[in-house]
Amino acid sequence: MFKAKILFVGPTESGKTVLANFLSDTTENVGGEYRPTQGARILEFESQPEGSNDKTCDVELWDCSGDFKFESCWPALMKDCSGVVIIFNPDVPSHLTEIETWHSMFISTQSLLDSQCLLIAHHKPGSEIEDGRLPLAPNLSKLPLIHSNLEEEPDDLRHAFYRYLGNVVKAMSESREREEMSIIT
Repeated sequence: MFKAKILFVGPTESGKTVLANFLSDTTENVGGEYRPTQGARILEFESQPEGSNDKTCDVELWDCSGDFKFESCWPALMKDCSGVVIIFNPDVPSHLTEIETWHSMFISTQSLLDSQCLLIAHHKPGSEIEDGRLPLAPNLSKLPLIHSNLEEEPDDLRHAFYRYLGNVVKAMSESREREEMSIIT
């Protein structure tokens, strides 16, 4: 059984905690008062990634604070991560430029495959932005992007996350096979 460590990163107030709670089935309630994450929260659960042939996977979702005062902790959080999800609010124009910073800090430094990364444009209740093309930087536009709206299409997000998790597990499996082959040869 694989254990996948997935980091949820992105600007403050983008919805990382709400999405982490939803995907880990930690809470049914998606509303509530905003409370910024301090450092990181780790949510553990079992999942059945898409394409895993009915095998389960232990998932550690690391809900990382978007506050740069915790930047000194980020290298420790990144250690042994299997995938990175950058979450942002498309209604906040500054988030589109901020996610470039998150990409350079968490993805570029990890040598992750594009399939191990995901962008989530999280639409909060009352969002004015339509699910469409966003003006992303070239290095971000090659990453998979999904739009989430927990009020209108929660199952779409869950299925997209399971698909992403399947890609992460496949990359982990291929990496493990390469390591084993290098030991044998």
